[in-house]
Amino acid sequence: MLVYVATANPGKLREMDALFAGTDFALATFAGYVSPVEGETSYADNAALKARTLHEQLRIAGELAAVLADDSGLEVFGLNGRPGVMSAYYGGATATWAQRREMLLAEVRVDTPDDRRARFVCAMHFIDPAGRECASMGTVDGEIAQTQRGDAGFSFDPVFLYTPAGRTFAELSEEEKNCISHRAIAVAGLVAAVRAAARRL
Repeated sequence: MLVYVATANPGKLREMDALFAGTDFALATFAGYVSPVEGETSYADNAALKARTLHEQLRIAGELAAVLADDSGLEVFGLNGRPGVMSAYYGGATATWAQRREMLLAEVRVDTPDDRRARFVCAMHFIDPAGRECASMGTVDGEIAQTQRGDAGFSFDPVFLYTPAGRTFAELSEEEKNCISHRAIAVAGLVAAVRAAARRL
């Protein structure tokens, strides 16, 4: 099944390609996709908004296809859940990811040095060609590392310490990360939900 993904992030698309390997989802991107303005309160709402936006853009372009969107973020317990749904805008829209990571490390070091607990959250939203929708969520717990570590991954991966392994997400291999990440959990839930919905038809 051809599924268009609502993203322009090559790192995210590469990761999702690996996560959906072995399923009947064949992922692609739509060159005409224009991302909507996201809200500030809900991963699930943002994922649904992006999926519905892409679904409508494809319809206008004369293409009837399934779509998939996700919204994810890093929540730091000592910062009352920030940056959360605003993770991609932390430090300002023009900040680089390296700058965002350094700002986060500095904020945690100053404001909450004794509570570095954190979690990654991912919401996924799927719409089939007929307009039927499915959704899923995934989370993974860890803590904020003392420094940026590792060269793999993207976004906040180099500062997210996955405590069972004692390594950041950016120090894990792609295969290791794809077994335990928030996005992997959300993908597994979504694939199960889509298959269950198909059986009910």
